[in-house]
Amino acid sequence: MRFHFIAIGGAAMHNIAIALHLKGHMVTGSDDDIFEPSKSRLALHGLLPEVPGWHPEKISNQTDAVILGMHARKDNPELLRAQELGIRIYSFPEFLYEQTRNKKRVVIGGSHGKTTITSMIMHVLKESGIKFDYLVGSLVEGFETMAGLEDDSEIAVFEGDEYLSSPVDPRPKFHLYHPDIAVISGIAWDHMNVFPTFDIYCEQFKKFTSLIEPDGILIYFEEDKNLKIIADEVRKDIRKITYTIHRHIVENSITFLIADGKRYQVRVFGRHNMQNISAAHKVCSVLGISGNDFYKSISSFRGAQKRLQLLFQSEKCAVFLDFAHSPSKLRATVEAVKQQFTLRKLLACIELHTFSSMTMEFLHEYKYSMAMADKKVVYFDPETARNKKLEVPDADFIKSAFGDDQIMVFNNKEEFSSFLLSGDWNGYTILFMSSGTFSNMNFQEFIDSVR
Repeated sequence: MRFHFIAIGGAAMHNIAIALHLKGHMVTGSDDDIFEPSKSRLALHGLLPEVPGWHPEKISNQTDAVILGMHARKDNPELLRAQELGIRIYSFPEFLYEQTRNKKRVVIGGSHGKTTITSMIMHVLKESGIKFDYLVGSLVEGFETMAGLEDDSEIAVFEGDEYLSSPVDPRPKFHLYHPDIAVISGIAWDHMNVFPTFDIYCEQFKKFTSLIEPDGILIYFEEDKNLKIIADEVRKDIRKITYTIHRHIVENSITFLIADGKRYQVRVFGRHNMQNISAAHKVCSVLGISGNDFYKSISSFRGAQKRLQLLFQSEKCAVFLDFAHSPSKLRATVEAVKQQFTLRKLLACIELHTFSSMTMEFLHEYKYSMAMADKKVVYFDPETARNKKLEVPDADFIKSAFGDDQIMVFNNKEEFSSFLLSGDWNGYTILFMSSGTFSNMNFQEFIDSVR
């Protein structure tokens, strides 16, 4: 079949394009700007558009379907051409549902942990020799791409994002998957540009549970009070399974799971990851994987890229990179690193990058979120706020919002870099947290400075 991707450079979009290409389909795409790593991955598979921009002539009556990315606008000339020709237009979650509608779909939703839980399930399934389709929000060790589609698989595992599907489809992505097994890791307000109140945000998860297939399963974190309210109202035919933080111990900065009287060393750490492991365990159990096989497999799981990713470690210090950007993620990540490396001080650096994190009304949600860190840094690029048409916060406002006068605030990349490169970080764990890139920071330069 012939598929055309409008805004092919998106994180999910380019991976789905590659997955279809690997299945033997004819794939084309366009975008006005494509950044790394999408650019190199598309080029590797011969899918990188020769010329940037939008080219309606790429779409014809020979095109079987168009997959529309969120980056495109409603007046995109390629979209208008596809509409004129009456070609089927999908958002990518809608397309993935169509590709897997006869398979058992596992969808992991929640405000935090969904990438890691999805990655854990993928790792265990692969280790168990089970074929499956997947979509995950980060690269996972052992997988070439973030999306995979197989003709002979019977299971699909999707990370379920609550953000909007496409410019012409304002439904949250995870509303389109219709799971047989749904997971919700927890609810903490995010995406306030789309969901202006916490109640409206919660309503999206309630709707998600209503879209579970008949006689399906809902797996959720039992200590989240908002989830308990939602779970109490689900249909009678849905089986509910709860989980909590997995029993574990930490010895000499090494984490061990405790199960069936045995200890299993794992490579991930922190209470939030012990919670994520419990969710993955419940899903894998429903899918028929024994406890022994699960713990054997999960012991070799190294985590997803940019999810508490270890960039460097020596006797002197360690450097981690994490995708944390919302208040709940920030709090959990700081706590995890501090409790894992008790003999080291912690330098925690957060970049304000998302719409919510740079909105004055939302910033107070970050209060005390870095309280456990010994040194705290908030970095942001004023141009990012201006591009989002937001007021640029000043240092005093940020310190007040975070509830800490000792926080260092940088809004200049050179000054932030100078602070890092000139510091004595002997005896520290350094934690970088952002959904962005710290203005394309050269992490290798910093690592070389602390070797």
